[in-house]
Amino acid sequence: MSLFESNPLSYSEPAAPDSKRPLAERMRPATLDDYAGQEHILGPGKPLRSQIERDQLTSIILWGPPGAGKTTLALIIARMTKSEFLPFSAVLSGIKEIKTVMADAERLRKLGRRTIVFIDEIHRFNKAQQDAFLPYVERGDIILIGATTENPSFEINAALLSRSRVYMLRALTAEEIVPLLRRALLLLEPPVTAPDEVLETIAAASNGDVRSAYNVLEAASAASPSGLIEERAVTDALGRKVLLYDKAGEEHFNLISALHKSVRSSAPDAALYWLARMLEAGEDRMYIARRVVRMAIEDIGLADPRALEQCIAMQQAVHFLGIPEGDLALAQAVIYLSVAPKSDAAYKALGEVTEEVRRGRADPVPMHLRNAPTRAMKEWGYSAGYQHAHNFEDAVNEMECLPESLAGKQWYYPTGRGVEKRIQERLEELRARRATSKEPEQ
Repeated sequence: MSLFESNPLSYSEPAAPDSKRPLAERMRPATLDDYAGQEHILGPGKPLRSQIERDQLTSIILWGPPGAGKTTLALIIARMTKSEFLPFSAVLSGIKEIKTVMADAERLRKLGRRTIVFIDEIHRFNKAQQDAFLPYVERGDIILIGATTENPSFEINAALLSRSRVYMLRALTAEEIVPLLRRALLLLEPPVTAPDEVLETIAAASNGDVRSAYNVLEAASAASPSGLIEERAVTDALGRKVLLYDKAGEEHFNLISALHKSVRSSAPDAALYWLARMLEAGEDRMYIARRVVRMAIEDIGLADPRALEQCIAMQQAVHFLGIPEGDLALAQAVIYLSVAPKSDAAYKALGEVTEEVRRGRADPVPMHLRNAPTRAMKEWGYSAGYQHAHNFEDAVNEMECLPESLAGKQWYYPTGRGVEKRIQERLEELRARRATSKEPEQ
């Protein structure tokens, strides 16, 4: 038996309405006119819509968050282009299944029938599995539509990516979801109603995932025997808002980037918001702690030397207390860093001096800076001319500590903010004293 014959979703016509089917499935639109959102690619004259309407479709990758409508869009494309539609799960399928499907697709092409192979979660296929589709895509045996929540640049191999167009779908806004929920109310049995503020609560809590919004509405309806959906029923149906977050994917890096840049920008409320997003999504607390320690070193530095102390104490508290008590230590450290004076002077100084070391010559250590643990080394001149700082007034000597070719070179420039203002004044004093001591006597 062909996989096309055995798969109930391999046809392109919509299934008949059925009150027993999930609400999200019954609300799945059958045409582009009923499809919500994604105007940036599906509006009049936009590239993907033009491809579909002119029947000039090529293989595409639909990249977007859960519930943005990737599967629905693929089904609509199949119906509008009168193509066979074969859904294919990257989670459940391997090379053997791919070859079987491709053989069927090749046979149908020879019969003049076009096949769209829809691969859900295509990023879960390894390189060899993705490569298995290439010859069939190139020969035109299939039109490949891949759906992914991950950045295709990182998850789809270059050969397949170069043969596909990538379209980015965005999460639906609450304003786009509310009208869909109003329409969905008409399909519920027994009939129910809901005030706009309740629908707005569901839409906001869905975090852009319209499928999740339908599921919550359906659950809240079942818990409303009076026929009126109230806030309490929605709260019970929600249980707890599930945040969009993939600890191994792009959103993981997006959120930590937002937290770091908020701290750097001295925006404590924004920093707390991004921190809370990561905590609620279940991020590894020690990962956050490591990144916060890095912020103290990279962005506060010597403008407030206590910042690093605070962050090391925070790391110990997070490790010792665990969840949820340790989360407060993270919040406290993030607030401290946000309001602390900022300096990247040490960060920049190390980078510049490292570059000097890499591109310059490796001068020998000056003899007066070398230790002389043996008599022979002393005879050879090791340590000769060394000035022990504590033998001088204020422990300030006149000795040059760089190689002769770099004498007087400066890499560290304090910012003049926070404690670095005092450091700057001290360095100016030290340089002035050394400059005076090197002037020839009259």
